[in-house]
Parts: sequence; structure tokens; C-alpha cells
Amino acid sequence: MGAAASRSIKFSGGRPKKRFGQNFLVNASAARQIARLSQRDAVADVRTLEIGAGTGALTAALLELGARVSALEIDTELVALLRARPELARAEIIEADALTFDYEAWAGSQPWIVAGNLPYNVATPLILRLVELSPGPQSMTVMVQRDVADRFAASPGTAAYGSLSIAVQYAMQVQRAMRLSPRSFFPAPKVESTVVKLTRRDTPPVQPRYPDVFWKVVRGAFAYRRKTLVNALHLSLGFDRARIERALEHSNLSPELRGERLNISDFARLADALAAQ
Repeated sequence: MGAAASRSIKFSGGRPKKRFGQNFLVNASAARQIARLSQRDAVADVRTLEIGAGTGALTAALLELGARVSALEIDTELVALLRARPELARAEIIEADALTFDYEAWAGSQPWIVAGNLPYNVATPLILRLVELSPGPQSMTVMVQRDVADRFAASPGTAAYGSLSIAVQYAMQVQRAMRLSPRSFFPAPKVESTVVKLTRRDTPPVQPRYPDVFWKVVRGAFAYRRKTLVNALHLSLGFDRARIERALEHSNLSPELRGERLNISDFARLADALAAQ
């Protein structure tokens, strides 16, 4: 563990708190790599929102690069510690829960990006919320559990592919950057971590005519992922089987397919065909 992280944990009153999912990044080299990746291709005057500042390892690395940093931290004791560290004085330290924080009010009309070592227990709902914001962050460079990163980047036909894959890839380009072993954290988690960079697309890869139906079909197809599309959509959405079969035929898709075999374009065609009937 680095000396600064050791001092931070000691001053904060001892042990990381399980209820906050705290695994502090203590690999200084990794913190610098994450900071550099987050700032790469960033537009001028972009603001960086760090989520889960912890003991300030990534905060310090971002500041060293000249980033304009606001850092969210839910732990009151850590907030006091971060605000007391002179090397972090240029960062705005905000005590807040990332799941309920008002991102739109904070960002205003200015461009912004996200960086952070996300707690495993909130990473997926948090990423989905940020992905769906409009306007949202231009990019997110975040540390997540390895299997979550696999789901973000998954391709059709793989075990990790699901509605989360489509939701993220619809709005963002996904780049796996690096893996980190449990030794990079204190306490060491029982899983490996992966840094991913999600960069917002100018336009989605598909333009379904009926977006609401599109998302219902995506979620419905994976609600019963081991069943065929006919059965899954009938059970999850209550659509008539004959209607589903006609839509699949119109979309040039086999009625024997499962949802995990469809790419995002297939889902858009199918949703439009279902909505048109």
C-alpha cells in the first residue's frame, strides 16, 4: 500500500466500510494510467467528475494532469480527509451519493467526463443512469468488476451478452483498457477489476422508428434468455405468438432464434416490425 493511502485510511478512522463497497486503489501507477486515459481526447475546458474519490489516489493523479476536478464521495469521514489534504485543494470535494446526485444541475451546459473506481455494488445501475442522461458525460473512464466490463463489451452469441450490452453499446463505444489484480486495492477484493473507457457516440448505431418498443423487445428477449424469441416475447410482453412469428419473418429472422443471437440492428428491425402490426 502506498504511504499516502496508508495515512488516509489511518486518519479516516480505520477500516474501509463494507456498506459503501470500499476497496481503495493503492496502485499509484494504475491511478496515473487511468487519469491519462480519462483526459485523452477530452475537449478544452471539459470538467472531470470523479465518482468515489476514496482516499484521493485518482484525484491527485487527475490534478497532476491539470484536470478541473469535482470529486464525489459518500463517506463523511473521507470527505473531511480529502478536504484537509493540501495537494487536493484545487479539487471540489462533494459529499454525495452517486446514485442520487443531480448530475444535470452540476454540469449545466458545460461538457464533462467521468472518471472513477466504482464500488462494485452500484457500478451497473450507476453506469446505466449516466449512459441514459441527455446530455450526459462525453466519456467515462471507470474501474469495474471484470465480469461487468465483459458484459459492457459483449458480442451476440456470447454468455456475457445481454440487455446491458445493448444499452451501453447503443450510446457508447466501449474500450477495455487494462486489468488490475486484487493487490492493487485495499482491502483486496475477491475478483479482478477492469478499466473501461466508454465514449459517447455522435449518433446511435441504429435508429428504431419506435424506441419504446425497441427497448421493451430487448428487455423481453433477455427476460427468458434460454427460450426462443417467440416464447420469450410472448411470456414477457404478452404478444400473440402469430404476431411475433410474422414480425420475425418480416425481419428475416428464424423463429427458432434466441435473443442472445440478435445484434442491435436485428433488434431494431424486429421491434419496428412488431410495432407496425
